[in-house]
Amino acid sequence: MIGLTGQMGVPVIVIDGQAVIGFDRVRLQELLAGGNGNKPVRFGLKIADADKVAPKTGSALVSGAIIGEVSRGFLGEKAGLKEGDIITEINGGHISKAADMEQVLAGLRQGNIVTILFLRGNETRKSEIVIS
Repeated sequence: MIGLTGQMGVPVIVIDGQAVIGFDRVRLQELLAGGNGNKPVRFGLKIADADKVAPKTGSALVSGAIIGEVSRGFLGEKAGLKEGDIITEINGGHISKAADMEQVLAGLRQGNIVTILFLRGNETRKSEIVIS
């Protein structure tokens, strides 16, 4: 343990390669329950900047993140998103390009409720999902 953590004289436990030093009960419970609070949320979407893709497809110029592919079983599919949808807003924050969406998704955690506004054709739609 000294080689792994550099600590001596305190209790240390290693769970899934993560060393917990001392009696950090909250961290121990998270690891033992299999829930890693730092685990990234995965929507299973391949996205691009909508305004860069529009000229190639002959579509109207719209800002947002266009979905190129939705992976089965991930949150994107559960939210009802489909290839060609353009995400324009998440939780009230404007999405003008793919990087905006990636930044918002990186800040989400399990238990969060996510509200997504998106365009499907000329129609604005709304989807809400709880991250589990």
